[in-house]
Amino acid sequence: MTLYPVSDRFLQRLTENYAPVTEVLLFYTDGRVIELPHTGGSVTVDRSQAIRRTCTVTMADPTLIPRSPSDQLATYGARLRISRGVDYGDGSTELVPLGVFRLDSVSGDVSQGPVTLQGKDLSAVVADDKFTAPYTVSGTLLSAVGELIRRSIPAAEIVAGISDVTIGTRTFDVEGDPWAGVQEIAATAGAEVYPDADGVFRISTLPDLTTATPVWEINATEGGAYISANRAMSSDNVNNGVLARGENTSDNIPPVSYLAVDNDPNSPTYWSGPYGHRPMFYSSATLTSTVACQQAAILKLAQAKAPNASGDVSSLPNPALEPGDVLRVMHEDGSRELHQAASFSVPLDVGGDFPISTISAKEDA
Repeated sequence: MTLYPVSDRFLQRLTENYAPVTEVLLFYTDGRVIELPHTGGSVTVDRSQAIRRTCTVTMADPTLIPRSPSDQLATYGARLRISRGVDYGDGSTELVPLGVFRLDSVSGDVSQGPVTLQGKDLSAVVADDKFTAPYTVSGTLLSAVGELIRRSIPAAEIVAGISDVTIGTRTFDVEGDPWAGVQEIAATAGAEVYPDADGVFRISTLPDLTTATPVWEINATEGGAYISANRAMSSDNVNNGVLARGENTSDNIPPVSYLAVDNDPNSPTYWSGPYGHRPMFYSSATLTSTVACQQAAILKLAQAKAPNASGDVSSLPNPALEPGDVLRVMHEDGSRELHQAASFSVPLDVGGDFPISTISAKEDA
């Protein structure tokens, strides 16, 4: 999880008076690809949602509304590829992808328009392909995750940013959600799985706010991208211990467990300190040893105790942003903070704030 690769010139241009460039490509199921003239819309990215990326596109032309069976066959299952970038004013542009989406709905006035298109990222293809019979995976984390994704999308590109680990046998029930199964298996290594802006499935862990290098600065200075910000602190959902448990009758493995706690006396959530004991619990049949439970508990604890502060930052739009990116924010009073992006919405038209909700924040020296 890091800022989508762009040029330094691109980031500088975001703080200048420029004309944004947007592109919406429609990939029909019959192989046709057309560029859609559009009047607006947005791409919303939210790490907390099972389907991380969703899109809405508005256009004036009502002819896209499917009216015949052949239109419907070509449209249902079609995909959208959406990008936004900058015009440098010298005849050149730079575009950044915002996602690849399954087209889920087309609606509007059949005579006058406008028409609204809505879509979800490719994880929806996996989620909707529910199990119609008991389904079993085993072996390693990466092989099991790959099997579940490619069961629905055979040509899916999957990139792992973690080391592989052995998992126990896991059987999913009829009507089970394969995408939820993917996330359960990834959690064995404290990881998450998501389609990125290119439609590539990524397996990775959330960057550590305390050690990650900020990828973008939002400064309340002349030529900065800062508009406004607020910050909050709460102990809700902040845990200082994780008990990971596994029991696998399929593999005849007895129950195993491991309790990881915040054992840093200088930490505000120190297990033996005034914060008290606030454990969370995680269990999965994929955990088959104490070592596996320990690894899962330690990785989950790093996330569970981190988001003790949150904030909302409004800035000029940056389409290259990814959830988990660490941002350096300088406020109008000169104070600085590090924030970790959680959700935001990228507009497909000109202007407007770009609110970024964050999952953690801390003072930056």
